[in-house]
Amino acid sequence: MTKQLMIHNSDGSQIGPIDIDEKVFGEEPNVHVMHLALKRQLSNARAGTACAKTRSEVRGGGKKPWKQKGTGRARAGSLRSPLFAGGGVIFGPKPRDYSLSMPVKARRLALRSALSSKTDNIKIIKDFSAILSPKTKEFIKILDSLAVSGKILVIAETNNAENQHLKLSARNIPNVKLILPSNLNVKDLLEADHIIITEAAINDITERLKK
Repeated sequence: MTKQLMIHNSDGSQIGPIDIDEKVFGEEPNVHVMHLALKRQLSNARAGTACAKTRSEVRGGGKKPWKQKGTGRARAGSLRSPLFAGGGVIFGPKPRDYSLSMPVKARRLALRSALSSKTDNIKIIKDFSAILSPKTKEFIKILDSLAVSGKILVIAETNNAENQHLKLSARNIPNVKLILPSNLNVKDLLEADHIIITEAAINDITERLKK
């Protein structure tokens, strides 16, 4: 089954409707699967390199600081005990792998759910050929013509000739994020207030997610 969205020129004028696959953009959003996909994405982004030394790894502390009895002080065997400044850390962090796995079909379902939940905020544009040179103001004109604001996610293939100046024109705008169709992810989709997708990117995304 298909549903239709309007496709726009870079000046904001409407070209006509475009058919989009309801299997991709008409999925009933599965909140649980989207949560798992977001949790996986955030976990996989963690470096897991935090490390603190235990008392056995801290340099020094080989000599008993004072005799066992007769000093009136608590007995101590090493100045590198966690009780002393400069000593080891009890149960401190160690390098670990935070990554989580998720079945491919579940990841596709999460992306379809995220796209379907944002269908009303999606603007489809033919391409960005109107940007003739790398100028931020040219890209801002396109955003104004499409009447989008807030956090904007742009999904386009920047290697294509018609989008060759898009990357340099969009990079200085703090509320705009540009990603490739192959890098589509749940976090960026859910965070965006508006999503701009090129016609070529729509076809690419549909081909990959309708499986």
